[in-house]
Amino acid sequence: MAAIKRVVYARKLEKIAYLPALKVQNALARQHLDELKAKGTSSVENILLFYEHSPVFTIGIRNKSIDSKERKRLEDLGAEFHFTNRGGLLTFHGPGQLVCYPILNLDCFKKSLRWYITSLENTLIATCKGFDVQAATTCDTGVWVKDNKIAAIGVHTSRWITTHGIALNCNNDLSWFEHFTPCGIEGKGVTSLSKETNQNIEPLGTIPAFIESFQNVFDCTVVLEDSKDVGINSSL
Repeated sequence: MAAIKRVVYARKLEKIAYLPALKVQNALARQHLDELKAKGTSSVENILLFYEHSPVFTIGIRNKSIDSKERKRLEDLGAEFHFTNRGGLLTFHGPGQLVCYPILNLDCFKKSLRWYITSLENTLIATCKGFDVQAATTCDTGVWVKDNKIAAIGVHTSRWITTHGIALNCNNDLSWFEHFTPCGIEGKGVTSLSKETNQNIEPLGTIPAFIESFQNVFDCTVVLEDSKDVGINSSL
């Protein structure tokens, strides 16, 4: 008998501010953690949350020393600012960027943070390839097109339950990144799928390619809620 493939459920794209989205992912992670505490195992569904955020700067646990003056400067640009418990340094999310937060129990996949991050990188590289954009990893964090970052990765795990995730530049306003050094990496730029292809590629339009890539890399079946909204068959 053929093995039953892992199932991951995906929620359709929502345009939402950062903190409400954080509340959702934390609540889902808490369900896993509570069941792990009570039973030693979790049968809670693994979920992908797709979002498009209003302008927000977030900073990870590697550097919380940003001072109030710098924070105010960034907020005065018209964005929110939040400290987070993810890995990574300062980054930006905004309209035109696909954000995905996988809430996964890595015990269902592989209990390795390095494997998980590499798998997210490979998912993003394959997603970009679906739009004829040749992306790759480098010695620096994230996914790159030559010297320009096209996607950021920042994650957190607790008892192998994941939160936070990835941000793929689709048709976002890249001028936001001129106001800081993205992820603390000097001398590098940013790009987007739209810039690389000279086409208007919206976040919603990247979800089918992302899901297909995620399924292949994570060896799972993704069941997408309201799949008609993104033009993909939920029976994949």
